Amino acid sequence: MTSLNSFKSQKTLKVGGKTYVYYSLPAAEKNGLKGISKLPYSMKVLLENLLRNEDGRTVKKDDIVAVSKWLSKRKLEHEIAFRPARVLMQDFTGVPAVVDLAAMRNAMQKLGGHAAKINPLVPVDLVIDHSVIVNFFGDNKAFAKNVVEEYKQNQERYEFLKWGQKAFSNFSVVPPGTGICHQVNLEYLAQTVWTRKEKMTLGNKKGTFEVAYPDSLVGTDSHTTMVNGLAVLGWGVGGIEAEAAMLGQPLSMLLPEVVGFKLKGQLREGVTATDLVLTVTQMLRKQGVVGKFVEFFGPGLDNLSVADKATIGNMAPEYGATCGFFPVDAETIDYLKTSGRSAARVALVTAYTKAQGLFRTAKTPDPVFTETLRLDLGDVVPSMAGPKRPEGRVALPAVAEGFSAAMASEYKKAADLPRRYPVENRNFDLGHGDVVIAAITSCTNTSNPSVLIGAGLLARNAAAKGLTAKPWVKTSLAPGSQVVAEYLANSGLQLDLDKVGFNLVG
Repeated sequence: MTSLNSFKSQKTLKVGGKTYVYYSLPAAEKNGLKGISKLPYSMKVLLENLLRNEDGRTVKKDDIVAVSKWLSKRKLEHEIAFRPARVLMQDFTGVPAVVDLAAMRNAMQKLGGHAAKINPLVPVDLVIDHSVIVNFFGDNKAFAKNVVEEYKQNQERYEFLKWGQKAFSNFSVVPPGTGICHQVNLEYLAQTVWTRKEKMTLGNKKGTFEVAYPDSLVGTDSHTTMVNGLAVLGWGVGGIEAEAAMLGQPLSMLLPEVVGFKLKGQLREGVTATDLVLTVTQMLRKQGVVGKFVEFFGPGLDNLSVADKATIGNMAPEYGATCGFFPVDAETIDYLKTSGRSAARVALVTAYTKAQGLFRTAKTPDPVFTETLRLDLGDVVPSMAGPKRPEGRVALPAVAEGFSAAMASEYKKAADLPRRYPVENRNFDLGHGDVVIAAITSCTNTSNPSVLIGAGLLARNAAAKGLTAKPWVKTSLAPGSQVVAEYLANSGLQLDLDKVGFNLVG
């Protein structure tokens, strides 16, 4: 689709001998959209999307102007049409979408049309990750046994998805046992800058050109927001919205308020990204960010890895925001290199984001936000989630006291706290507060090498002292991807985890 290009922003960018068409934000600012260089990075991504997709019908000139008007009040009730670059699904919610595509092909065939024309119009990736059940644990063969059992229990669904991958273009399936969809998205699928060949008019020339634009997506899982840690704007949607995006339809949304979250300093020794995200979540829930974008900025970003940022981005549903966005910086580029993206892609991301004013450095002026929060990373302390919900936070020294208080106030069972309950046919008893499940898993925690290696080192020290899990504890290790499993194995830490009962289960 050729944009109406009302603000003369269509330009070309040469990277590594290859020429890309792009829609220049600096050019648009020069040609009438005054002040847009001060916009939050996430809003710049939305603005580029409108410039590129201006068709006079779903995206009008007034919609583009509205983004620049947002600056004056830092909020504006104006509906826009957003077209994500791609769609991410997992098997639990993605299967119905593939069924619908198959049904559309059936209908097309009955009407005498060409059924093979029914395909997603944007790239769709379906990651099979919601079918893992820990039937086996506590031994070295647990992972293999669980995979066999998973295939056995889901054979019909998996055969259908395999058919779908062969039948539909623009649709790929990541097989079982590969990893959690958000981690696979972060490590492999996301490109930060996307490209697509389009038939269009460039100047006076008609033809097929490769267009470069910010990677963006919607996903059928609330924690799709994890990929915002890699400067990819994305969030979770319902199945109907995802299918609409698959079929090339724009998603209607109001221009969001953007809450800036300024970080400075660095985390103290012994404090993890998990502690940080619990602190951030607590602050944002108190602020109230439902339906808003949150964007992180400030010198503290230089001291956070992409894995740390992804941990914070992942928890956006818990702090209530649509997304928690981090702009491209040197750390982003390093991650793209180390995670195996091609040199050509890394060069394009670097050149494109710098040309667009989307690359953050220590000297970059702070954007304009609707409201701003601040946190010194040095003030974050070791914490635990809870006692009831994952967005809750209790400082580590206060856990025992907090649990006792919760038993009294939340559960009304203060008198039962010291009571022990015998377990039939076992030589132990259980009481309130006993740990019965110890699972190293979740798409939030297992994205972060420092947290996982920390767990491995703790296991090594525990094994050296002859410690093992209690017989009533169900232990499991289900990392976010095979990459995580490999670096635990290659470092020798998986052996230590095995010794204390945390064998790989999925």
